[in-house]
Amino acid sequence: MENKLQAIEMLTAYKKRLDPHLKEFFLWKIAQAEKVDPLLVKTIKIIEKLVLSGGKRIRPALVYYGYLAAGGNDSEKIIKASTAIELAHAFLLIHDDIIDRDDTRHGIETAHKYYEKWGKKLGLRDSEATHFGNSMAITTGDYAHALADEILYDIDFEPEVILDALRELQKIVARTIPGEMLDVLMGAKGSATEKEITRMHEGKTARYTFEGPLHLGAVLAGQKKNGKLLEAFSAYSLPVGKAFQIRDDILGVFGNEKKLGKSVGADIIEGKQTLLVFRALKNGTKEQIKEINRLLGKKDLTEKEAEAFRRIVRETGSLEYSQGLAGRFVAESLVALEKIEFKNNEAKNFLESIAEYIIKREV
Repeated sequence: MENKLQAIEMLTAYKKRLDPHLKEFFLWKIAQAEKVDPLLVKTIKIIEKLVLSGGKRIRPALVYYGYLAAGGNDSEKIIKASTAIELAHAFLLIHDDIIDRDDTRHGIETAHKYYEKWGKKLGLRDSEATHFGNSMAITTGDYAHALADEILYDIDFEPEVILDALRELQKIVARTIPGEMLDVLMGAKGSATEKEITRMHEGKTARYTFEGPLHLGAVLAGQKKNGKLLEAFSAYSLPVGKAFQIRDDILGVFGNEKKLGKSVGADIIEGKQTLLVFRALKNGTKEQIKEINRLLGKKDLTEKEAEAFRRIVRETGSLEYSQGLAGRFVAESLVALEKIEFKNNEAKNFLESIAEYIIKREV
C-alpha cells in the first residue's frame, strides 16, 4: 500500500508540473490557428479538452524518470519535452475510441461522438453522421500526432538528440500499431489464444506505455547508444506493461464507471477478446460458455446481463487467474529493476512504486 500511495503522490506532483506546460502550449497553438482557420481552432480545442480532462500522465512521467535514470539533469527542459508523448497518446486515444466505438473518455464525450452530433445538426442521417464523425475525428487525431512531433522539433536540445528523439517517438507509434491491429483482428474472429492476447498486450500496451517512454527519456539524456541501459529498461517495461493491460481489462468489466471516466462493460459490448474471456471459456461449463458467447458482443447489454458475465468470470476462476498473472508479471519487472544502473534514486523509487500501483489501481 505504501508504494502505491508513493506512486500516486509522485504522479500527482509531476502532473502539477506538467499541466501548465500543456496549457501554455495549447494557448499558443490556438493563437496561431486563429490566424489560419476557425476549423483548426475547434480541432485544437477538442484535443486540448481530451488531454486536460483527465489522465494520470504515466507516459510523460516515464519519459521524465527515464531521462533522470539515464543521467539527465535539466528537469525543466525534460518536462517540456515529455509533453510530446501526451500528444501522441491523444492521437492514439482518439483513433482507439473510434475503433472501440466508445462514447466517453475521461468522463467527456469522445471526439467522434462530438463530431457525429455536429453531423446530425448539419442534417446528415444516422450512418452518414457516424461516418462524418469518424472522418473528422481521424483527422483530429492525425493533427494531435503532428503536434507531438512539433514539440520535439522545438525543444532546446542538441540537434542530434532531437533527431534521435523524433525517431524514437515514431518507433513507439510503429510498435503500437501491430498490437492494435491484432486486437481488432481478434475481435473480428471472435476468438483468441492466450499467446495472441499476451502478444497484443506487449505490442499495444507494454511497448507503448512503458518501454517507449523510458527509452525516449534515455535518448533525450543522450543515451541512445547505451544498449545495456535500454535493454534493462525493456526487461522492466515489458512484464509491467502486460500487468497494466491485464488490470485495465479487469477494470473494464469490474471497475467503477465514475472513477474510470468511461463505460464499464464496454469491453463486453465490443466483444473484446481479453484474458478474462479466454480463461472463462477455457474453464467454463457448457452452460457458462454458451452464456458468455451470448453476452459477448451484445450491443444492448443490460446491467443485469453484465453482472451475469462478471459472475461467470469469477466462478470459472478467470478473475483470480488474471490477477495472479498480473502479480507475477510485476514481480518479474521488480527483479529486472534491480539490474538497472540508476543515476538518480528518485527515478528508481518511481519505477518501483508504479509497479505496485499498476496491479492495485482503480482508475
